[in-house]
Formats: sequence, structure tokens, C-alpha cells
Amino acid sequence: MTAILAEPLSEVVAAAEKLLTRRTGAPVRLVDPVDLGGSGRTVVLRVRVAENPFSLPRTLVIKQLLETPHQVGPSRRIEMEFPEHSAGEVAFLREAVSYQFATALATETRPGAALLAHDLEARLLVLGDLGDSTPFASLLKNADPDTVTNSLMAMAQALGRMHAATVGREEDFTALLRRAEVAHHGDMLVEQAVVSLEAVPTLLAEHLGVEVPTDVLDIAARASKLFGGGRFRAFSPSDLCPDNIIVNDEGVRFLDYEWGGFRDATLDLAFALVSFPACLCSIDLSYERARAMTEAWRAEVVGMWPTLADDDFLTERVLDAQLAWVWLSTALFLPEDYTRIAAVREHQLSAPRADALLARWEGLSTFAEKSGHDVIAEHASRVVARLRERV
Repeated sequence: MTAILAEPLSEVVAAAEKLLTRRTGAPVRLVDPVDLGGSGRTVVLRVRVAENPFSLPRTLVIKQLLETPHQVGPSRRIEMEFPEHSAGEVAFLREAVSYQFATALATETRPGAALLAHDLEARLLVLGDLGDSTPFASLLKNADPDTVTNSLMAMAQALGRMHAATVGREEDFTALLRRAEVAHHGDMLVEQAVVSLEAVPTLLAEHLGVEVPTDVLDIAARASKLFGGGRFRAFSPSDLCPDNIIVNDEGVRFLDYEWGGFRDATLDLAFALVSFPACLCSIDLSYERARAMTEAWRAEVVGMWPTLADDDFLTERVLDAQLAWVWLSTALFLPEDYTRIAAVREHQLSAPRADALLARWEGLSTFAEKSGHDVIAEHASRVVARLRERV
């Protein structure tokens, strides 16, 4: 992270000063801007509050969507294939709505930073600074396996607390989307996920010579519905890569809400169980570790969803979600799209494309086999065998 002194980024600071001055009714001066990294048209800065008439926090985080692209560092995320004319603005508005929604939650269940001020016309957010923190990715690189397992369980618990706190509040979120005039765009992440899943059987046949059995196709069709429906809907930041997670004195905190929305909560748990499939982050996720994470998550949500106390029901639900994510990861990374691969190679836990895909299919095979779901286990095993031949 480096201090920023030159235009045009100083204009972002000036815009935030103007917004906060208007909000507080007294002059606000922000100094010592530090680049926290951005992607394409987004700039993210940390600033210190030099004049603080209304007890603003000592430091703030500013995020603004610029009119023209400005690359402040290497991109660290997959850019979904949304219509170019609306992708950036829709993502910004969705993030603003997500922060508004999350900030209204009780402090102990708020998943990330509080939204202090925003200007939708200026495409500007001012957030509370989460302070000294440890990147979650660095915790997962710890040499002690018990420490890694405990970190993953803590993340699963944090997800569960967020889910339990937001059950039944989707109408509130939708009302905020309407107010921001973005509800009519729909959830583009969901739309892209469904399209990608539909392409997987053809990809497996063309690239690996693997035909997907009809019963697996039926399970995948059922799993794809989790993105747009499901019985266990709750709020999710959606982009749950380890690079978007930190740990501070308040616990595990989630960053980056550009894809925030409501979806079946088992998708969030399964996202971690298959090692963050929208990027190439790869960690060792044994069956025992996956079970420990599942139990940590269930402990937080079972009071809201008593049906999840049934082990067989929960296992089938989570396995459906795992299949959906492994298929989505396959759609993203099986083709040799070097632009897409390069976009996530800068992540702290990034692994070679072939290794990451193989690990995800192996994990799915093991989880399915040990939980008695032979249909998915056999399908995953066939893909694993062909992937190994290609390595």
C-alpha cells in the first residue's frame, strides 16, 4: 500500500470531503490517502480524518466508481460477463445497497464495515475502517493444521451468524434495491452462474471426454435452483474469496459487496468447502475439516432453520451446493482462458489452474463417497481420472 499524492485520485478524496461536509454540516478535511487497491474503474483509499467535528472515526475507507477506467494495480478478481454498459454501475449500486442493508443490522451481527455516507450520483461510498486486521488468507497459510481448521471454523461461524441475522429480511433488501433503481436489473451473478452451469456437460464432453449421467444432470438442475430460490435464503456478500476476508478484534469480517444479495445460505458454506471456486485459491480441505466447518455453521443457523438438524438432509443440501460450485469453477477454468486465469493469479492462495480444479473435483468425490452419495462420487471420480491424465 502506498500514499497517493497525484491527480486524479486526489479528486476522490475531495469528493469524500464534500460529501462528509454536507452530511455533518461542518468542514471535514481528509489527509494521508493510502491506496488499498482497486480494479478497473474502482478506486479504494484509506484516509485519516484531520478535522473531525462530529466524532468521525480517525480513519475512513473511501470507494468510488470513476467515470473512466483507472488501473491502480493488477486485477484480483474474475469479471463476470455482464453487459458492459451497465456492469460497473450496477455493481456499485448493488454494493451501496448491500452496505446500507448490512449497516442496519445489530453491530454484533454486521458482517463487515459500516456505511457512514454515500452519494449514488457521485458513485461514492464512505465506510468505517475496520482497523488493524489480519488477512484471512495469511491465516490459512499457517503451518499448524489445527490453527487452519480453527480459522476455517471461525469463518463458517461468522457466515452462520450473518445468515441467522438476515433470515426473513429479503423484502427490506429488495426495497433498498428499488430505491436505488437497480432492482429491475436482477442479480447478474445468479444469471451468469446459471448460464455457466448449463455449459458444463458440453465442456466435460469436449475437453475430457466425460459424459454426464442423467441422474447427475437432474441433481445439477436441482442445485442450480439454489442461486435463484431455495428454502434457506439469507444475505450474502457473495464474493467470499479469502482475499476479501479479514480477522480483527471483532472477529471474521467480510469485504467487497459488489455482488451482495439474498440466496440459499448453503451456497456460502459450500463455497468455502470447495476452496473458493470463483478464483484459484486452493487449501487442503479434508472430509474431516469440511465436516467441522459444516457443524460450526449449523450451530449458528439451526435455531432459525430447525430442518437442518437432520444430518442426512443437511448433507444432501450441502452436497448439492458443492456440485454447483465445482461445476461453476469448471466452467470458469477448464477452458484455457488466460485472461481470466491471470485475473486471479495474484491472490495469496492462488494455485495453478490444473491443480486447483483437480483438488475441487477430488474434494467433491471424497465428500460424496464418505457421505454415501455414490452417484455424485462416481461422476466426480471419472472427472478426476481424466484431469489426472492431463496433468
